[in-house]
Amino acid sequence: MTQDSIFIGGGGEGYGVAETLLLKYGNRHGLIAGATGTGKTITMQIMAEEFSRAGVPVFLTDIKGDVSGMAMPGTPRDSFQRRADTIGLDALHYEAMPVTFWDLFGEFGHPVRTTVADMGPLLLSRILELTDAQEGVINVAFRLADEEGWPILDLDDLRAMLQFLSDNQREMSARYGNVTTASIGAIQRRLLVLENQGATQFFGEPALDIQDLMRLTPEGHGRVNLLHAERLMTTPRLYATFMLWLLSELFEDLPEVGDPDKPKLVFFFDEAHLLFNGAPRALIEKVEQVARLIRSKGVGVYFITQNPDDVPDTILSQLGNRVQHALRAFTARDQQALRRAAQTYRPNPRFETEVAIREVGVGEAVTSFLEAKGVPGIVERTLIRPPSSAMGPCDDATRRQIIAASPMGRKYDTPVDRDSAQEMLARRAEKAAREAQGQDPQGDGGQATEAEERYSRARRYQPPGSIRTTRAEDEAPRKSRSTRSSRSSRSDSVVDAFTKSMARSLGTRAGSAIVRGVLGGLFRGR
Repeated sequence: MTQDSIFIGGGGEGYGVAETLLLKYGNRHGLIAGATGTGKTITMQIMAEEFSRAGVPVFLTDIKGDVSGMAMPGTPRDSFQRRADTIGLDALHYEAMPVTFWDLFGEFGHPVRTTVADMGPLLLSRILELTDAQEGVINVAFRLADEEGWPILDLDDLRAMLQFLSDNQREMSARYGNVTTASIGAIQRRLLVLENQGATQFFGEPALDIQDLMRLTPEGHGRVNLLHAERLMTTPRLYATFMLWLLSELFEDLPEVGDPDKPKLVFFFDEAHLLFNGAPRALIEKVEQVARLIRSKGVGVYFITQNPDDVPDTILSQLGNRVQHALRAFTARDQQALRRAAQTYRPNPRFETEVAIREVGVGEAVTSFLEAKGVPGIVERTLIRPPSSAMGPCDDATRRQIIAASPMGRKYDTPVDRDSAQEMLARRAEKAAREAQGQDPQGDGGQATEAEERYSRARRYQPPGSIRTTRAEDEAPRKSRSTRSSRSSRSDSVVDAFTKSMARSLGTRAGSAIVRGVLGGLFRGR
């Protein structure tokens, strides 16, 4: 029998109304809101369980580490059984969910990475809050990298590209338009802020294949992808970078499906207010745009926050499935927020929505889910069903065992540092340095000045630890034919390596240009 809905809970206060979420409207997005301690996390957990059982892969951000218990079966409790009897849940099974652990920093799960090239200049500029002139410089760096075959994989690669633009400012300005030192310096400072928040681990290879978030178990259950975000949430800029990149990747990779029988993937973003607090207007506009468009790809996005006011109105209007736990109204501002929240629901003649939102207890909520033809359902007071998996954090031994057994470890746990822009530019600089050494510093003054400049400029691209000789040793005369032969051999090996790197990057150049073209269409304009 085909499952067409997931069970959320039963009626509270004796009303006896079962609340279900129709799977065909699971991609219409949703909101789980309520004050601290009212049960938002457990509601997110049971919804993720139900989606997983229905064959829908799930992605959750685990803010405090207390959702990781989904990897273990729950413990039977008398209170759970009484709740199940009250809401008409026939059988309460305790089971572990098929969990895959992820972590941007690689400490509590498999690393999540992407390349700077896949991020693209437009999205990167939005995240860094660059001006139009600074965004233009970023576009020049990406364009030059594509033309020359210099893959920009991590932040070191991007810095090397910016250094190259600075050193060749006159030529680059004549070729692509004005490239100023001030703009390059501003970008470098913005990159430093992003790096200080931990972006170094995020940018690199192997990059995450979005299809690995959409896996099913042999039994047909959707895998539950848990992103450990306890440290990530202390760096809201990096969190925003990750969220927008992930949604954008899904938008690019997935085909249009309209309204499928069930979502292809469901996202739960906990503590959504941390995402929007202080976010630039351009970023909020892009979140709104992606949320509106990604629905047609079969992806549902659910925001979890304390107050609906934490989510901008333009995004809140996109959220059709609502679970509202209790709101506390101690101040005049809180009372206004409570009143506004109540006004967003379709009234129920049996009770006052505003009063219900203030009075529902822990594990109880005011709910409204989309019904036939996508019409919002009448608001109901609902007792949320008990979870099947464990509440609270997963123990370290179980986490390590699951991570070790996951096939994702063989694919992502070991970083790859392949030949890219920094190495290619360093080899180019090394060759320029050798050529500069061959010029007579005692000869023509202009020639000597140029040689000195080329030598100094070349050394800027050398990776840390790669300078093996002193300046005096570098300038020592070549004393034998064997020395000349050795240097010639090294020069040939540099050329060979550069040629091979160019060949390896051809596919990357074409692919990244196409991908950024799609992403550019999505993020063009403000």
